[in-house]
Amino acid sequence: MEALTGSCLQIPCNFRVKQGNEFNSTTTTFGVWIKNNFRFDLYPNNVIFHSSGTVSTYPMSFTGDLSQKNCTTLFSSLKTTDTYYFRVENRPFLSTAACDVLQITVKDSPPKPRIEISGDVKEKESVSISCSASTPCPHSPPQLTWNLQPDSHHMMEENTDRTFTTRIQKSITLSHEHDGFIVSYSARYPVNEGKDVKTSEERNTLSVLYAPKNTSVSICPSGRVSAGSRVILTCSSRAKPPVSRFTWFKTSRDAPIKVSDGDFYSFNVTDGGVYYCVATNQLGDQTSLEVHLTIEGDQLVGAQVIVKVLGIILLVTTLLIFECWLKSRRCTKPQEDAVGDDYVNMVVKFHPS
Repeated sequence: MEALTGSCLQIPCNFRVKQGNEFNSTTTTFGVWIKNNFRFDLYPNNVIFHSSGTVSTYPMSFTGDLSQKNCTTLFSSLKTTDTYYFRVENRPFLSTAACDVLQITVKDSPPKPRIEISGDVKEKESVSISCSASTPCPHSPPQLTWNLQPDSHHMMEENTDRTFTTRIQKSITLSHEHDGFIVSYSARYPVNEGKDVKTSEERNTLSVLYAPKNTSVSICPSGRVSAGSRVILTCSSRAKPPVSRFTWFKTSRDAPIKVSDGDFYSFNVTDGGVYYCVATNQLGDQTSLEVHLTIEGDQLVGAQVIVKVLGIILLVTTLLIFECWLKSRRCTKPQEDAVGDDYVNMVVKFHPS
């Protein structure tokens, strides 16, 4: 097992008694730890701890119930790498686990935390991201932090081998913006009875799959082109996995017409038109905005048509005004003649005979 210098280490431990031997759970049971060589009769100084209290060279304690054959032990403030042997004394039963050597490796640096992602790592999917750290001493677990969520709730889990792991977890719905996002997390281990801290950090970059984004079309040459010249339309898009197919369409009165495949479309211009492309990968597709291809002379022809239409409108308007003017002339002339006749009649009427 591995331990951190100055930290504690919990040793999960159980023992069983071979058939034919007698173990009395009602009598006092003692546990003994021996280092380097189990022959404590030859090397009595190798005994580092006896639960009777007679030997306590190393700070440790049995947290398990020895009478129930549970010898789980808490080693405190480990400093050096050593091999250890467990011995049980339940008189008249005495036995040393000479074949089950406990190797404790003490390291100066804590183990790096690990990141785990459950679920499909692609856009629109909900996944659970967790950061976990080995917890050799559950009585003094590490403090985990990360940039996904401040003040995350810590969970300590017991593994199948009876060791422990501390974990923080968050569920998120992925988008293409999470691709390339760097998750940074750290584990702070208290040592020397909490007086000091040793930190381990790790970073992971998320790799998220997504359908095409930012699909667009560019024209070369840009601006108006002359009839018969060569034009290249280029379609670009961002996708993961990369775009597997580009499809080109030209709009028409009835329905769009497919004109080509590939990331670029090269052709000799005969007339103007409206074009767009569709980028596709295994997760979906996206359509670009339409681009208008204009032929030189089209605008001149259009201007000539407009001038002709305006000229016709002006001519018709002039004719209408002239016709109205003529009608008004015809309507006013008889009225003036009638007034003249009345005047003559009046003169004739009063002329002396």
